[in-house]
Amino acid sequence: MARGNLYIQQVSMKDFRLFDVSDFVMDEDFFRWVNEGSKTDNDFWNNWLSQNPDKYMAVAEARRIVESIGTKKKVIDEVEKRHEIQRLLHTIKDRFEAPELKGRVRPLSRKLWSAAAATVLFAMVSFSVYFLLKQNRKPEKFSYSTVTNSGHLIENINTSEKTITLKLPDESTVELSANSRIAYANNFDSAGTRDIYLSGEAFFKVTKNPSRPFRVFANEIVTKVLGTSFIVRSFEKDTAIQVTVRTGKVSVYSQTTAHAKETNSSNQLSEMILTPNQKLVYEKSKQQFQKVLLENPVMVLPDAMLEKNMLYDDASLEKVFNQLNKIYGINIVYDNELLKKCTVTADLRDEPFYRKLDLICQAIGAHYEIIDGQVVIQASACE
Repeated sequence: MARGNLYIQQVSMKDFRLFDVSDFVMDEDFFRWVNEGSKTDNDFWNNWLSQNPDKYMAVAEARRIVESIGTKKKVIDEVEKRHEIQRLLHTIKDRFEAPELKGRVRPLSRKLWSAAAATVLFAMVSFSVYFLLKQNRKPEKFSYSTVTNSGHLIENINTSEKTITLKLPDESTVELSANSRIAYANNFDSAGTRDIYLSGEAFFKVTKNPSRPFRVFANEIVTKVLGTSFIVRSFEKDTAIQVTVRTGKVSVYSQTTAHAKETNSSNQLSEMILTPNQKLVYEKSKQQFQKVLLENPVMVLPDAMLEKNMLYDDASLEKVFNQLNKIYGINIVYDNELLKKCTVTADLRDEPFYRKLDLICQAIGAHYEIIDGQVVIQASACE
């Protein structure tokens, strides 16, 4: 059997789809591919990556780690290996022949002593390599070049000064801003997610498909949705990454988070849910984030009749806030029990969102704050 066929048969016995970064780094076949890059290795891994595009980032990060610890695995000289085995042999023998252990253990043959020492040596070397890898490993971070250099992705680059519109394999659309680029697997292949890699800024309108979440990788963060519209801005030169939701709901989390549902401390990005008119700002240098409302929220339900109905005459506060929430998709937090007697008489038609809030607060003697992307009403009870 040819070496190439034998290699593929041996390697195919491993299910690399279950591997994470550390698994790849510790795998001898992967290690050999990175360091030697033979045609057989390249053919296998390039073919495997084309079938498993969702593993691009894990493979790219594993390659970086392997390359960072040296081009070759350290080969132990035979004389050095024999010397080390002899030293370990004497150490183990002395320990087992200690007075307090005499009569308690069965003497071992020299062959078994050698095997034991060799096993200990192998374990020590393996542990040293593993420890080195763990020490050198850095948090997984997306770099646009790491996935596009593989040559397995379709890439679209907007070199013009105008926004261009692209259609993705799932019928989702992308409005790609000037000097921006995206990449994705052809037809999204057979992966369980629809993954897009972005460098720059783009507005996405996502076709709903609950069984295949849509994910946008933009440097440190990942934006995950099932079907909605949102903007991601993540130029390499920018000090912050921004995600703005137009409609629907998105989940944003850090690539360094092992599991998106884990809760980290307040200054670390774990998972954050964004709703319409909310924007997430992620400071790269500080690895800190903030959820804010847009400076000029837009109506997510542009119903002319609803807007015309915002002429209130002694209307209940609950009714007014419910309509605002429905039209703008913005959560308004207030003590309904405390303010249940409050009424509003005001003309809120054709007024921007924050002006509407000002007029409502004037009517009931209250004030508001924007906290964590929500409107929080502070007021005393109405008589």
